[in-house]
Amino acid sequence: MRITILTDNSSINNSFLTEHGLSVFIEKDNRKILFDTGATDAFLDNAKKMNLDLSGIDYVMLSHGHDDHSGGLKYLFNYLKTRTKIIACPDIFIPRYDADGEFGIPLSKEQIEENLEPIYSSEPYFLTDDIVFLGKIPRNNHFEGKTNVGWNSITKEPDYVIDDSALAIKQNDGIVVITGCSHSGILNICDYAKKILKTDKIISIIGGLHLKDSTIEHIKTTSIYLKELNLKSLYACHCTGLLAQEVLKEHESFKETGAGLEINF
Repeated sequence: MRITILTDNSSINNSFLTEHGLSVFIEKDNRKILFDTGATDAFLDNAKKMNLDLSGIDYVMLSHGHDDHSGGLKYLFNYLKTRTKIIACPDIFIPRYDADGEFGIPLSKEQIEENLEPIYSSEPYFLTDDIVFLGKIPRNNHFEGKTNVGWNSITKEPDYVIDDSALAIKQNDGIVVITGCSHSGILNICDYAKKILKTDKIISIIGGLHLKDSTIEHIKTTSIYLKELNLKSLYACHCTGLLAQEVLKEHESFKETGAGLEINF
């Protein structure tokens, strides 16, 4: 399996574009999956620099309905050679805003479905026996998934990003978890991935952990849990936050991450 970070807040060198966003390309068992599209067309530019052809991808998968993970969708439409499937939770179209304005998906449901074949699922959706979109993540622990990151612009209710999901992939030695922002909590995500794939071992986590606005107590609790997983690799990027990254750098599994990085399993 090959995983490539197409766009992130940082890069492995100055030749790759960066932005506040995330996009990850996964090649596994003859499946090509684009997990999130970042905020702009930067993911396409960086893919070309790495000689990666995204025109024949099998799936686009959205971790949740924020524009820094879905803004690149409109640039992908004319690039695709086939009618690609898009997988997401059904609540990704919740209209969202914060003090800076709207930040939900910058495309309507109709625009997306004109160009992509929709698969909306709150339940785990298996692409193969070993690759699963987790659907809505149960929020079972006492401190994760309770942060309001904005408001529903129609109901004015707090937005806890109930559509947050992740991708879990079973390898021979354990599970690789790919997450967009972990709004539901990385502990909850890992616990659910183990339950759905019936495997107790998580070997790698790739993506944003959304600890940038968390208390040091929250960060340390998360760090303790991640250390207990005994990961082989931890690629904590995007919205993880500088303070959290400094704490997580104490883990032997911590790896520097950024656009242009290729990871092989």
